[in-house]
Amino acid sequence: MATQESITREARLHARNIGGIDETTVELESGITVLAGRNATNRTSLLQAFMASLGGEYASLKADADEGYAELELDDETYRRTLRRSGGTTVMGGEPYLGDAELADLFAFLLESNPARRAVTTEDDLREIMLRPVDTDEIEAEITRFTAEKDQINEELDRLDALKSDLPRLEQQRTDLEGKIEDKRDELEAVKEAIEDAESQERQQDDQLEEKLSELRERRSDLEDVRFDLETERESLAALRDEREELDAERDELPDVESLDRDAVDEEIDELQRRSQEIDGVVSQLQSIVQFNEEMLEGSHPEIRELLAGGSDSDNSAEAVTEQLLEDEESVRCWTCGSEVRREEIEDTIDRLRSFQEQKLSERDDLEERIKSLRSERRELEQSRQERERVENRLDDVTDEIDRREERLEELTDRRDELETEIERLEDEAAELEEGTDKGSESSDSDESLLELNRRANELEFSLGRLERDLETTTDEIDEIESALEDRERLETRRDEIREQLEELRTRIDRIEREAVESFNDHMDAVLEVLEYDNIDRIWIERVGETVREGRRKVEQTAFDLHIVRSTGDGRTYEDTIDHLSESEREVTGLIFALAGYLVHEVYDEVPFMLLDSLEALDSNRIAALVEYFEEYTDFLVVALLPEDAEAIDDSHDRITEI
Repeated sequence: MATQESITREARLHARNIGGIDETTVELESGITVLAGRNATNRTSLLQAFMASLGGEYASLKADADEGYAELELDDETYRRTLRRSGGTTVMGGEPYLGDAELADLFAFLLESNPARRAVTTEDDLREIMLRPVDTDEIEAEITRFTAEKDQINEELDRLDALKSDLPRLEQQRTDLEGKIEDKRDELEAVKEAIEDAESQERQQDDQLEEKLSELRERRSDLEDVRFDLETERESLAALRDEREELDAERDELPDVESLDRDAVDEEIDELQRRSQEIDGVVSQLQSIVQFNEEMLEGSHPEIRELLAGGSDSDNSAEAVTEQLLEDEESVRCWTCGSEVRREEIEDTIDRLRSFQEQKLSERDDLEERIKSLRSERRELEQSRQERERVENRLDDVTDEIDRREERLEELTDRRDELETEIERLEDEAAELEEGTDKGSESSDSDESLLELNRRANELEFSLGRLERDLETTTDEIDEIESALEDRERLETRRDEIREQLEELRTRIDRIEREAVESFNDHMDAVLEVLEYDNIDRIWIERVGETVREGRRKVEQTAFDLHIVRSTGDGRTYEDTIDHLSESEREVTGLIFALAGYLVHEVYDEVPFMLLDSLEALDSNRIAALVEYFEEYTDFLVVALLPEDAEAIDDSHDRITEI
């Protein structure tokens, strides 16, 4: 944005074969630069050259040239835009100042055909123009992504809350297990001592029994391991089956991507882009045709006029032709057929060409909106396809894992049955051996047999092993919870950040609308006072809610209503319509609407230029006041004016009179 500091910036533009320009170089300083001259003196062509070098798309090649360029030197950098005719269209290349000039095209390059200026005159949708640079589809996609991330964080925080509430129970469970383990170890130690005493008495005659008991202990240990594995597999299997049910439900909720024709969407986008490019070609041709005809009508190209007049090389003949074609005469010689035609008829034809050009521009805008909508639909299709593919892949993995675990469960069950049978056999054999040993021993009948002691020892060892595994599991759970709780602060911070981002995204459109309306109303009030439109009390925009249809659903959105308030001679006020605004009032309103967009979208940070032309509807003093008003908001303000209008501009500002 233009600064109040006395810092002067310099720029230099060199253009060749742009519009009606053969070749020219202009230099200017920051502030106001006036392009003063009559019609058809290439003022608008020079503005086109500025737009081309800055990144705009609406410059045209000179009618008799196949190549051209515009080169801008600014702040020790050089920016170059090339134009080349190819197949009836103009192809642009090079490296201009802006990579994307959408904002500048809408709110900085304020030529006669500028969409923001036209919006008021043609009663277009003001809100749509103001929000056109805002990618609402991308905003909605960001909102969806952030909302999903916030939901995941909330779920994780809820999980952490549940885990935190489990900590006291788990810590008590750990304490209980540690007590039970200590008791079991004491009991096991006592049984082992009893076994040692019994074995010391019977060791000489009981080697065979000891071997059998050792084998029995091993099988019981194997059985306990198998039982533990069985329990683990059942738990895993239950969890996998639950996950499979959830995945089945999730898949059922997703759209069937097979029934969605992605290729049809791609084909429609390609077709619409092709039609848009064709329209660009037509618009470019119309631009050249209108410009050439305007130049001919205003008296340019004397050599062509001389040729139509009969090819005389004499000064008298040229002077006669020139006077014959002066703009204030009623008829001119047609430069296509050479016959005399009424000037009014040619002007009507040019107006129809301009109207057709605007119609094509509007048609192209509609196509671009449709392309934008289809691209959003394509993104949604791709997201649905990827999500369905993810769910189905995971579902396949889970199903395979369930099959594998069911097979493993069956193997473990068979192994358990085998071990139980073998243990029963070993117990019978050990009992027989112990019975034979007892007959030769002098042990008291009340003492436990060695077999019973070993059985008790095995049971205690199994029980102790289970308790130790439970303790390990409980300790791991406690460690996991404590580790997870350490991440809680980071998750809460990220959730707060997402909330702020969502708030900003959800209010961005509302903020732009509100600031645009406030900016327009404030500047409109100021300009009406500066320009002294006494018969207008106020021109202002009101934001109103309305229900519109999007596809099959109705949604609420805002609209911009333009109000005009006038007063009668006796002091009564009434609301007027846009149709009753004078051409001067309409032009001022359109320019202030463009200025509001320029400020709200901070275009001054994107490009340091603002371009103005076609201000003839205003009187000279109002043009001067309006130009001075706009100067505050940009570094370089380049304005094309007729000589009599340029005289009203302060002499301290730069002037360019020869192009």
